[in-house]
Amino acid sequence: MIEQKDVDFYKENGYLLVKGVFNQQEVEEMRQGVEGIISRAAQSKNDYNSQWQGDFLPPEELKKLVLKGFHDVHYHDAAFMRAVIHPNMAAVLTQIIGPNVQLHHSKMLVKPPENGAAFPMHQDYPYFPHEKHTMLAASVHLDHADEENGCLRVIPGSHRTGSLPHVGSYYLNHKEYPIKEGTPCVAEAGDVLFFNYLTIHGSESNKSSRTRRNVLFQYRDASDFPTENTHFDWGMGLMVSGKNPNFTKVKPDYKII
Repeated sequence: MIEQKDVDFYKENGYLLVKGVFNQQEVEEMRQGVEGIISRAAQSKNDYNSQWQGDFLPPEELKKLVLKGFHDVHYHDAAFMRAVIHPNMAAVLTQIIGPNVQLHHSKMLVKPPENGAAFPMHQDYPYFPHEKHTMLAASVHLDHADEENGCLRVIPGSHRTGSLPHVGSYYLNHKEYPIKEGTPCVAEAGDVLFFNYLTIHGSESNKSSRTRRNVLFQYRDASDFPTENTHFDWGMGLMVSGKNPNFTKVKPDYKII
């Protein structure tokens, strides 16, 4: 899927857009999976608005925005499990992470038309810090994403500055890091944007008449261990490629109570 020049680009810039990772049939299966999760969440009375809260937008604008976000999508629909371990995904991951790749968690992010929520600029690092910083996100596009419907924006090379102080629920000061400063990553359905968890990223609200659906898989090297006991998930540690060289550290140290 990628060449050495792409690997070098990722290492230098902290992100890489890979075209055509998933075909249209696979995209459609995941779209149906997303719609099914939203429907079942509503039926079970577990539907809610996942819009971020904070001072990065005026309160009157913030309350109008909507985000459908649910974690652990690979537990809800097999289409996402197939996507997590897809050969094309593994082909990219083994080149930019290494031979032994684990899944950390999965989630879906849906910005509805006209009022889909914005994401302030931030790093993912504060949510699940790790020792070696191999952690990355693979954002799978299920729709065309552009500036009008709130595509992801990144600050190239920002991963090389290390972790930065965040405010609120882990977002950067919007006056120092406005969303508009980020480089827009325009993508088609089936494309995947890979970016390191130290890379500063965010997205503006969806002002278009089109839905923007993304599924996000977080991956890491099997020997990159967390520095805090946070963000546990039953599926954490699933081997996507290679082997786990750490026999005693194949799953989080948790207790069933």
